[in-house]
Amino acid sequence: MNDVARAAGVSLKTVSRVVNGEPGVHPGTAERVLTAIDELGFRRNPSARNLRRGVETGTLGLVVEDLANPFSSVLARAAEEVARAHDRHVLIGSSGGDADRERDLALGFCARRVDGLMIVPTAQQHEYLSGPVEAGMPAVFVDRPAADLEVDTALLDNAGAARQAVQHLAEHGHQQIAFLGDSPEIHTAGERLRGFREACAAAGLRTDLTSMGPHTPDTVAAAVDGPATALVAGNNRITVLVLRALAGRAPRPALVGVDDFELAELLDPPTTVVCHDSWELGRAAAEMVFARLDGESAPPRRLELPARLLPRGSGEVNP
Repeated sequence: MNDVARAAGVSLKTVSRVVNGEPGVHPGTAERVLTAIDELGFRRNPSARNLRRGVETGTLGLVVEDLANPFSSVLARAAEEVARAHDRHVLIGSSGGDADRERDLALGFCARRVDGLMIVPTAQQHEYLSGPVEAGMPAVFVDRPAADLEVDTALLDNAGAARQAVQHLAEHGHQQIAFLGDSPEIHTAGERLRGFREACAAAGLRTDLTSMGPHTPDTVAAAVDGPATALVAGNNRITVLVLRALAGRAPRPALVGVDDFELAELLDPPTTVVCHDSWELGRAAAEMVFARLDGESAPPRRLELPARLLPRGSGEVNP
């Protein structure tokens, strides 16, 4: 608002009156203020104003990547249950992996004056939330940390999940293990790639059999045709692409997927996965928000939930 006031040549109080629709501002002056707002991209932050006044709206905001993904939908459902126990509702939006859309959703929830915010981030920059956070709005980053905000974070042990997958396949005699992951710029994908390489190095195996996304059926098919006798799929969507590429093939490489998916246990062979408890992740993130709303003032916390191996058949195939 200070920048708007300087650009329009008016006082901060005048900008505040224009932004809040208060009377007593000359139409010409108001026009200068509105022009400055447009040129500077200023957005009013009613959530910060409400936080200063101690007003609550009974809502939380949740931004996920894709609500159609079972990981996101289970996480959201858990957050809803926690909110319901606190007599709140959750507003949910999917970013689609688009940083601009994520920003619009987050600021849109702020404009709706949510009491707290949970984000599964795609963007690398979140300075736009510094105002609401500094004003006291609880914000929790889920599954991926914020690079430029000091806020509570609820994460999964992604590197540990990949390490478990490699160790399991190595125990079954595999010496050539390939990793198919998402774009390494994504925190979870980068961590899983790191865990894969660490586990391969510890077992004396090659660390370079990697194919990073974003993936298509063609890129997955090419990776499957490589020299590996075993595959680690970096997330549930990639696992499904791998299964489609392997359909009808014999013999098939061993496969361990990171993240579970619906009906995995009913396939032939059932799909071995290293899974995380996305329900617990959503529950923990929501509880972090309510702890702040209840007055917790400790430094930002970082929670990391472990992964566990579910051996079902596809990962127990010897070379």
